[in-house]
Amino acid sequence: MASEQVLDVAVRRHVLTSERPFQVVLDGIYTGISQPDLGALFAKLAASTSYEEFTGLVRQAQGSAGLFRFWHLDDDHVLALDPQADQAGRRLVRLIAGNPVTMGQMTRHLPAAGSYAPVTIFIQELPGDRTQVAYDTVASAIAPYADAAASQVAQHLDTDVLSLLRHATGIPATAPPGPPRQARQPDEHRDCP
Repeated sequence: MASEQVLDVAVRRHVLTSERPFQVVLDGIYTGISQPDLGALFAKLAASTSYEEFTGLVRQAQGSAGLFRFWHLDDDHVLALDPQADQAGRRLVRLIAGNPVTMGQMTRHLPAAGSYAPVTIFIQELPGDRTQVAYDTVASAIAPYADAAASQVAQHLDTDVLSLLRHATGIPATAPPGPPRQARQPDEHRDCP
């Protein structure tokens, strides 16, 4: 019998605001996320005949944070063309990055975890040559499923991503995050994702 379930998922979003310029932050993020030729890489992965070969190919392709770029979306382009957008040349990038081995380690325990990998990193240029980076943790997204093994992999992934983002934005790794807050209404404070 067909059915539909609805789960409420409280996602933990980290918003890192940096005094560093947009391009410096973006370049810093790419120090940990490789940019391989995906067509060639996926062809090699598809031709692999063992898990060891597959994981070896991924390991060779991944950046220092264990991730590679799947997609880089310049969201600012459409806003530059939109006469109603008030972006004044500011840049917006949505970076989709991941690692198929990490995704496999989560989905072997919890298939639904595949909905949250690869991850999204949102980078926004702010007035005053500042930058804001937003990241929703995978561990918080899969928490409602209460799968300890998948959550452990997700927590490790989140730690690696947040370490990279803190490094790129110049936020010390030891700096405690500010207290959680409620999301703002869409029309308030447009500089916050």
